Amino acid sequence: MEKEVKAGQFHGETLAPVCSRDAPSGSPTKNEHTTESVQSDDDQPTEEELNALPRVSDNIPMGAYLVAFIELTERFAYYGLSAPFQNYIENEKDDPLLPGALGLGQSSATALQYFWQFWCYVTPVLGAIVADQYIGKYNTIMVFAGIYALGLLVLVTTAIPEAIDGGHAFGGLIASILIIGLGTGGIKANVAPLIAEQYRSRGPFIRTLKSGARVIVDPNVTIQRLYMVYYWCINLGSLSGIATVYLELKVGFWSAYLLPFCVFFVGIFTLVVGRKYYVTAVPQGSVILCAFKVWLIALKNKGNMEVAKPSYQVANGRRYKTPWPEEFVDELRRSLVACRVFVFYPIYWVCYGQMISNFVSQAGTMETHGIPNDVILNVGALTIIIFIPIMERVVYPALRTIGIKFKPITRITWGFFFASGAMAYAAGCQKMIYGAGPCYDNPRGCLNGAVPNRVHVAVQAPSYALIGISEIFASITGLEYAYTKAPTNMKSFIMSLFLLTNAVGSALGIAVSPTSVHPKLVWTFSGLSIATAVAGIAFWVLFRRYNDTEEEMNAAGREKQQEALRSVAGEMEEGGAV
Repeated sequence: MEKEVKAGQFHGETLAPVCSRDAPSGSPTKNEHTTESVQSDDDQPTEEELNALPRVSDNIPMGAYLVAFIELTERFAYYGLSAPFQNYIENEKDDPLLPGALGLGQSSATALQYFWQFWCYVTPVLGAIVADQYIGKYNTIMVFAGIYALGLLVLVTTAIPEAIDGGHAFGGLIASILIIGLGTGGIKANVAPLIAEQYRSRGPFIRTLKSGARVIVDPNVTIQRLYMVYYWCINLGSLSGIATVYLELKVGFWSAYLLPFCVFFVGIFTLVVGRKYYVTAVPQGSVILCAFKVWLIALKNKGNMEVAKPSYQVANGRRYKTPWPEEFVDELRRSLVACRVFVFYPIYWVCYGQMISNFVSQAGTMETHGIPNDVILNVGALTIIIFIPIMERVVYPALRTIGIKFKPITRITWGFFFASGAMAYAAGCQKMIYGAGPCYDNPRGCLNGAVPNRVHVAVQAPSYALIGISEIFASITGLEYAYTKAPTNMKSFIMSLFLLTNAVGSALGIAVSPTSVHPKLVWTFSGLSIATAVAGIAFWVLFRRYNDTEEEMNAAGREKQQEALRSVAGEMEEGGAV
């Protein structure tokens, strides 16, 4: 029998900070308007049922959809302003073929694009610390949204024709990159864990469908579905690039940046109005500092994290102060698994960064037949929007039905291979461009730059499609892995470490950006393809063993959340609230 905790029945349930020996390291939550499902023991599947019954996702709560919509509007702003950046930076304002403003060339434009990504994915660490230690995820998102809006205003005002003519565009661009990057970092680190936080699970349970069939409602499948929804919304928002590149071409860069500025406020409005629907974790004070102390103790003892447990210290003379509960060390050990898995991601993100940099420049050397050269990058987002429902509703359930457990390490490995394929195809595309006139291996280097090489821009589409498919496997699974392996009160921080791999990848992109010149680009794309394939093989060899312990690690991560929920539900039942 399912018991339901009524909406709005408990508020501000706060536990002591994790560094207190008397405190559990569970998930203190503030639930202001949510519905919790609490299963009785009769619903728990036996070992035989766990192996025999099909697994399905639970229902997704309203709060999760609201958080996903907030991310949609933020990504609308982010990708809407990012799409015109390459042209804005690379081309002259009087370019005969393409829109432009600063005229810094392809290599410099690519380096700045990678710096933009680098900064946007370094700042989540700051946003995570602010949220996990001080003011919580919701308040952090609100504060950094205000910073984000300020950066958008700077970008719009310095992109008007008078500002460009007056030489203010470059300074405005750098200032807006720094301000918006800070804003998006604070939002990005907290929205991703916040959406999964809306789902409060007590573990696998049996549900009888209307057809009479019995299935197991699996929290792992539910979290996977949540991040599918989340990523689908991200890419729906990223289609803003279609509108902004046409505004860039037909009206001007200022209008292309004004649209994201306006839509961003829809997200802020949703964030405020939907406040009562969110489940939010209460910040736990010095938890991150305690985590670093645990890791430091382990480092001093040849990686042995058992030394950091209070029981070990009691038995061995208290060499270190250990003001945290036993299970906190076990949670941190699980989080280190995630951190190890993230090590190879920077190579993947270098490939991903090609979409908004060198691919856009490549399109500018091809025949576009009147469409913006930077509009085709939206093929990647459209691929994701189409294939996420197919994967979530058809492919993954079919694989589970026939007994194939397409676990996270396997999915990530496939993501690397698809990204490698995208780079290999881009190399072939570039070779085709160099083989076509009129300028051959120096595209737009003759006839005053007014004529592109005779290759249709649609040839590029498979590169973007392959990157899009790779994101479904690598990027979505990385978000899922970061959430499920993180200690309950460090979700934002571990998520920010995953996002930090994108920053490292962007730094690598800056390092290789000097090769983004003709006629070297075939080798640039080929090198990235080989490096990503090798990284994918190494990733599989080193980490495939984690597939075997995936369910065990996730179950351990849910245990404290289940204890907290049982405690609250028990208190409410005694008081007649359930």
